Amino acid sequence: QVQLVESGGGLVQAGGSLRLSCAASGRTFSSYTMGWFRQAPGKEREFLAGISWSGGSTYYADSVKGRFTISRDNAKNTVYLQMNSLKPEDTAFYYCAATFYTNPIRSQAYEYRYWGQGTQVTVSS
Repeated sequence: QVQLVESGGGLVQAGGSLRLSCAASGRTFSSYTMGWFRQAPGKEREFLAGISWSGGSTYYADSVKGRFTISRDNAKNTVYLQMNSLKPEDTAFYYCAATFYTNPIRSQAYEYRYWGQGTQVTVSS
């Protein structure tokens, strides 16, 4: 089992950047594929990016490709989401999640077993 805690959210102007962090407890963090999702009010949870256990493979949703970068540091039990060129439509609650599924990197929320509580990101125009 792994517990996840996100941080780094906040208010930013359009065009700005934020880096989200997700700290994991437990010694098996490096066994998990990790993902970032977001959910805006009235919308379904949306996959953003995933990264393999080693960090060697990544996968992005088209909506964030080229703007967001996922990375991980297994020594620190942490996964990151660097978000650049933020837009008002990026406003949402952002979640990290963990799954034992490996290749290919999964993009469906139901395929992820463990979830953090989320962090709010608000982008002003």
